[in-house]
Formats: sequence, C-alpha cells, structure tokens
Amino acid sequence: MSSPDLNLLVTLDVLLSEGSVARAARRLRLSPSAMSRALSRLRETTGDPLLVRAGRGLVPTPRALALREQVSDLVQQAQAVLRPVTTPDLGRLNRTFTLRTREGFVENFAIDLISRIREQAPGVRLRFVEKTDRDSTALREGTVDLETAVVDKDTSPELRTQALFSDRLIGVVRAGHPLSQAAVSAAGYAAGGHVGVSMRGLDHGLIDQALAVLNLSREIVTTVPGFSSALGLARSSELIASVPERYTASLRVGLHSFVLPFPVPEFTIAMLWHPRMDADPVHRWLRGCLREVCARKTVKV
Repeated sequence: MSSPDLNLLVTLDVLLSEGSVARAARRLRLSPSAMSRALSRLRETTGDPLLVRAGRGLVPTPRALALREQVSDLVQQAQAVLRPVTTPDLGRLNRTFTLRTREGFVENFAIDLISRIREQAPGVRLRFVEKTDRDSTALREGTVDLETAVVDKDTSPELRTQALFSDRLIGVVRAGHPLSQAAVSAAGYAAGGHVGVSMRGLDHGLIDQALAVLNLSREIVTTVPGFSSALGLARSSELIASVPERYTASLRVGLHSFVLPFPVPEFTIAMLWHPRMDADPVHRWLRGCLREVCARKTVKV
C-alpha cells in the first residue's frame, strides 16, 4: 500500500475553504488545470467527489463537510510543527487579541492586564467580547484567542485549560437591608427573596443544593443572565444577590456583602485556549500576563 501524498492536505484545505477550483488555484498560485488535476487526485484518494457542480458553482459533499474542520486543524498543526519558535520582539509587536469573558472580568482585571501588556508590548491591543454561552466554536475557529470559564464536565476536552484563581459565592444586599444589620443565619438568608444568575436559564445550583442539606429552600423571585443585573436589582430592592466574590469586587461598591452562612464549594476560574495556540510564543506570553494579573488580585468580604 503506497503512502498518501500529504501535500494533498494543503490542497484539500484550500479547496474546501474556497469552494472554487479557480479561487483555490489563485490562492495556491497554480493554474486552473493544475488545480483540476489535484482535485481529481483527491477524489481518487478519498473515494468521494468532494465538490460537485450546482448551477455555475460547486457545492461540498457530506464527506467534504465532515472533513473540512479536521483537515483545517491538521494543516494548522503541521504548519505549527514546521514553524521555528523564536522569542518575540515584544516592543515591535503589532497584534490584536480577542478575549471572551463574562461580565465582571473586565471591571476587575482588564486595567491591570492592559497596563502590564502596554509596559512590554505597546503595540498589542486587547478586544474583549461578552461570554453569553459555553460554546467553544469561537476558540476552535480562531475568532477568539483566549477565554475565561469555570472548567467542569461540560468543557470541551479538546481545549487547553489553566487555573487562574479560586472563587466562592457570597451574598449581597443593599446598604441598610435587614441582613446588613446583624449576623446572617442560614434560615434568615433562605427566607428572603432572591435574584438568580444563569447563562443557561437554570434557576438552581450550588446554593440550592447546600440549602437542601439543611432542609431549607429559597424563593428565586427572578433570574437574570449576568452579575451586573443581579447586583443592580439588589441595589434598588430587598432582593438578595449571590455572586462570585473576586469576580464582582468592583461591581459591589456601595453594597453590603456577607459570607454565606453555610458551606458552598469553591470553584476555579480558568483560562481556555485552542491547542493550536499552545506553541505560539506571543500567545504563551499573553497567557503568562493574564495568569500573573489574576494571581495578584485578592479581595475579602
């Protein structure tokens, strides 16, 4: 059995990306006839037509659609392997990184991270986008460079992860709220009206599990998608918000925070990235900056 021509992987990647023999030929600087011959070889090798005529254009077959992401990853990994790793000249670097985070991260960590980066690489810019779900497609496709999240069983196993800091849930009420006047008991906490925070529309979580052990339950009056909204409601009502301590430090100014009067497991905030960025020295430098900034930030209720 002859070994496959691995050069065809690059050709296949470009063909599936462009969906056109002519455009793929221009991108690879080949003649249309040479690209047509390459497509014929790919069809023979894979046993699939890959691209078929539809009107004036070509459309991918189901096999081609299934191969597209896999082939793209293989080509990128091969290019990373063959690319020499050099120490970047940070002072001359001109690059934009996109970070996907939940609200609260920018308010608590962005200023220190930006300052740290500008000291070493003034040409590097950070673009923060809001994290509204747990889908890892953006990391896989490269539209997001780095993400922060709680790593659990739902985290995609293909991603690289590294812990940034541990956090815990605390209670927050408006200044002058009855729970701000004295020590809070588990029963007193459970008796109040609560605002829940959930990206996935789930009303119950760690706190409700902990209360159930004590034969207590709480009334969640409303559920919102973010910490800022929860704290805004607590600031102007009798509702109790329960939010991460470190993640919301700057959002809680003027509010009364208290330690929950029953044990709730801590959780770890981590940074996530796609494996193809592992060996990128600039990306590795960015990860180091984020790790150090998060390690320095400490808060206490």
